Amino acid sequence: FVVSSNVTHPETRVPTHGLRRRIALRIRETLSGRDDVVEKKMFGGLCFMVRGHMACGIVRDEIMVRVGKERYEDALAQPHARQMDFTGRALKGMVYVSPKGVESDADLAARVGRGAANAESLPPK
Repeated sequence: FVVSSNVTHPETRVPTHGLRRRIALRIRETLSGRDDVVEKKMFGGLCFMVRGHMACGIVRDEIMVRVGKERYEDALAQPHARQMDFTGRALKGMVYVSPKGVESDADLAARVGRGAANAESLPPK
């Protein structure tokens, strides 16, 4: 992992709220086999960038996944997913997933995998 310069010590990468911290650790573990992941503070939370593109992140107590416009409707149809409306408008191509939707490691890996696959489909930055 590469940590953006605006992120300091590993223990302060996410707010110390227990749930967010545990989810961040689980996402790091899920992406640990990659050498193209960078963490950045964004949207008031923590984002995981793959090949320079946002793949997923944590905002409040939810997972945010950038799935792309082509996979958006399918991602919304998944259990515990809803449209990302960070700005008050739906951001097409991005979904929020409640903590219930990533309770199992397999569910988390599937959600993070969708975000990573979308990032891989984009030209490298």
